[in-house]
Amino acid sequence: MKHAFKRTIIVSLTTLLIVAIAIVVGASYYMLGFALTPRKRSHNEAMERFFKREPSSIKSWTDSLEQHHAILDTSITIEKRGTMHAMCIKAKTPSNKVAVLLHGYMDRAESMFHIAYLYHGMGYNVLLPHCYAHGDSDGDHIDMGWLDRLDAMRWMDVANEKFHGDSAQTQMVVHGISMGGFTTMCISGEKCPSYVKCFVEDCGYTSVWNEFSDQLHNVFSLPDMPLMYTTSALCKMRYGWSFTEASAVEQLKKSTSPMLFIHGDADTFVPYHMLNELYSAKTQGYKEKYIAPGSEHACAYSDHPREYTQRVKNFVNKFIK
Repeated sequence: MKHAFKRTIIVSLTTLLIVAIAIVVGASYYMLGFALTPRKRSHNEAMERFFKREPSSIKSWTDSLEQHHAILDTSITIEKRGTMHAMCIKAKTPSNKVAVLLHGYMDRAESMFHIAYLYHGMGYNVLLPHCYAHGDSDGDHIDMGWLDRLDAMRWMDVANEKFHGDSAQTQMVVHGISMGGFTTMCISGEKCPSYVKCFVEDCGYTSVWNEFSDQLHNVFSLPDMPLMYTTSALCKMRYGWSFTEASAVEQLKKSTSPMLFIHGDADTFVPYHMLNELYSAKTQGYKEKYIAPGSEHACAYSDHPREYTQRVKNFVNKFIK
């Protein structure tokens, strides 16, 4: 009787353990799918969403470009990544100045047209890549900007070849928003070509771990343990990178290039407090920051177009002549 009771307890505890493990594994697959499964917008959907919040002057500009067939598509093939697409806009007059613009999570290149408008008005050529698994590019999962940094560096080479004109090379700024801001900071920590003169990041996150952890708490009211750990391990197994290694903070520690940090002080999606950690992490090279008062996530330009434009111009003009 005693042995039977003991055996029942062991069987029950083992069953509970197996069930608990199954629940955690299932939840990890769900969380990874929830966060990293692409949900692509069409060009028309992206444009409709874009024009709801951006000034009408930008619509006139994009309409003019489309009318004159001035927005061109270009593509590259990357091993194990597939065919990647980007939109190109040539400067109004020949120039070796180039802006490479990196869009955010679940967005398309068109979502950066307001920033393209800014740089095109400054006489720049503009390249707007569709990130892996976004827009017109191939891909079956989102890399949150981490592996995208390597794709973007390939695009930077393409832009340099395409737009250097009579010069030996271009003068380039890389400017990203949200996930694109994270990508921009991560690129800055790599060994960049001499034609890359400066970076502008707008509301990027400190790390994929911190961003997902914040969303896990806010959306699902769940602690980090165990799901953050198991989902990160699953991401490493399936896609080759973990949430912890995807860190803008660690990349910024290696960055020596000039950088402008932008963040809205009402941002809760990528919390405003992340700005201070990012800014402090960059200890080498020139840096500035612009805090957009009252702006929520990725709304700094929409809320303050003149101030945003002037801040970017003043910063970039220090390094690109």
